Amino acid sequence: MEWVFKSDISLQGMVENSPSYEYTDRYNKPWIVNYEKDVREALTEDASEWDFESVLGFRREGVSPPHSHHAPKLANTSSTGNRYRFMAQPENYFQPNYPVISPLPNMEAGDEERPLIHYLHPQDEGSQYTCDGTVDINKQPALKQSTGNWRACLLILGAEFSECLAFFGVGINLVTYLMRVLQESNVDAARNVSTWAGTCFFTPLIGAFLADTYFGRYWTVVIFTSFFAFGMLGLTGSAWLPLLLDSSYNGGGIHRVAVYLGLYLVALGAGGIKACISAFGADQFDSADPAERVRKGSFFNWFFFSINMGSLLSSTVLVWVQENIGWGVGFAIPMVLTVFSLTVFVAGRKVYRYKKLEGSPLTSVSQVVVAAVRNHHLTLLDDASALHEVPSPNEANSKIGHTCQFRFFDKAAIVVPSSGEKSASSTSSWRLCTVSQVEELKMLLRMFPVWSSMVLFFAVTEQKSSTFIEQGMVMDKRVGPFTVPPASLATFHTLTIVVGIPIYDAMVAPLARRVTGGDERGVSQLQRLGVGLALSVAAMAYAAMVEARRLVLTRAAGGRPAMSILWQAPAFAVIGAAEVFTTIGALEFFYDQSPDGMKSLGTSLAHLAIAAGSYLNSAVLGAVAAITARGGAAGWIPDDLNEGHLDYFFWLIAALSVVNLLHFLHCSRRYRGNKMAS
Repeated sequence: MEWVFKSDISLQGMVENSPSYEYTDRYNKPWIVNYEKDVREALTEDASEWDFESVLGFRREGVSPPHSHHAPKLANTSSTGNRYRFMAQPENYFQPNYPVISPLPNMEAGDEERPLIHYLHPQDEGSQYTCDGTVDINKQPALKQSTGNWRACLLILGAEFSECLAFFGVGINLVTYLMRVLQESNVDAARNVSTWAGTCFFTPLIGAFLADTYFGRYWTVVIFTSFFAFGMLGLTGSAWLPLLLDSSYNGGGIHRVAVYLGLYLVALGAGGIKACISAFGADQFDSADPAERVRKGSFFNWFFFSINMGSLLSSTVLVWVQENIGWGVGFAIPMVLTVFSLTVFVAGRKVYRYKKLEGSPLTSVSQVVVAAVRNHHLTLLDDASALHEVPSPNEANSKIGHTCQFRFFDKAAIVVPSSGEKSASSTSSWRLCTVSQVEELKMLLRMFPVWSSMVLFFAVTEQKSSTFIEQGMVMDKRVGPFTVPPASLATFHTLTIVVGIPIYDAMVAPLARRVTGGDERGVSQLQRLGVGLALSVAAMAYAAMVEARRLVLTRAAGGRPAMSILWQAPAFAVIGAAEVFTTIGALEFFYDQSPDGMKSLGTSLAHLAIAAGSYLNSAVLGAVAAITARGGAAGWIPDDLNEGHLDYFFWLIAALSVVNLLHFLHCSRRYRGNKMAS
């Protein structure tokens, strides 16, 4: 018999006497659908709306039925040998919200009218809800129309802007504060700034762990922003101490303790914010919706844009306030803005989408390592299907297929024959892990070579807030009638990013998409990282040549500053261009390539690379100062840079960057990528 079906999902089908049909989708996954049940109920949990519509040949525009080659491949599953064919109809072909009317002629009298697809009420329609498992503030499935997307991201970007204005308001001119107010030496001030910056980007590991395990991203941002605000309050109070107490306290023990207490409270607060804010923003886009996936890629660009808008105001307005009005006022302004942004962020809680907690990722990774070591005596299996796996309590697409890299860790998923499959579920997770757990560890390990290449890159970017500032202090700071603070040269770095991101997002990426027709981002993540690494080499080589020329001119002028500070501008600008490619690319790469339950941890890997780069810069500065100042020599970086060779230090970093670039090119060619499997 033949039926005509009328519903909000308009299908015309030919159904005879079989209870079910099977088709194979574009991922070669078989689906079995009972025609007496709702198709959406019968499909397994990982059938997203997009997959469901595309495999059945639906067209979102609803203009015309698809051609025959759009129809699904049907496989016979009945004993009667019947085969079935489904085609989409235009959205206006049938009246919506109306179930099956009647069978066509040739219907037998005794046949009962039974719908293949029941009318879906609004709360059941997949198009109304996100398909990636996100929920709203009430832990209900998130509605697409009223939660997430750019409406939520504007609040998140605003919070990030405020945090960065405060963070850079402290960090961008901190070396000047330590040298002038706390009276630290060139090397000590540069090392302390690098160490503090490294801590700011190391604490995201703590924030990521707490977010993925206990609090979720939203509450982690709220809690750690409160710590950040208290740190800013302490730093502001410490700046007023010399005025409130005797001037002899300036740079003294109490003052120093107050300054560093405030600084490291800021570093702690930054950990939770930096670990979660970008991942929380990415959560606002449905990963199962191709249109929202494209917007998510754009979000990372605008996220970095907001960071650098905060940096721009810090390097101009706040630096001017600190230099001309006072450090107390210069710290108080970002403190007030931090409190205000926290209030606005909390006020928008009803429009956010939230990811469900999936347990501690670090615990899962540790279990795999321990189980693999315990099972080191077992023989690896040739048949990967024999490895231990259990049905996922979450969406089916959270399963990760087996790969052949790092096979030693497969031993963590080997079921001991004597225990039997029945007892596998009762075996300790520290002795037997699932394939998905093992593959999550492998995904992290695959990213490590790329991560290691980022460390030296961020050691290069750290120069803009340490040695570049010290270099600017001994240059001619007069520009016309104005005297330019050395920290304000960072404006060129920020402007390059602020201008470069819209150009990249609106011109470079779309053009690359048209040219390549491949990666939906236009430029692949690894290509983007490589361009930034190459630019970092150019920046350090230019800085070295500028410093060599400055030394020649200064010594010829009898020690007076003889080279304009504006010669530093290209170095700042090239580093800014490098960050448009590499820093944004690293954030997106580590988020995208991390397992679903480790997105905060993945984002924190990018921050950990920044921390490692800052610590590396501090270590190299200390080593260079110790080695080159032997025997009473001035060394490369003395207190009076006119007596040293800062250019040699820059050339050293440039040479290391070349080696790092070659290492990255080698690793990127071998990188296979992390893909979620069926």
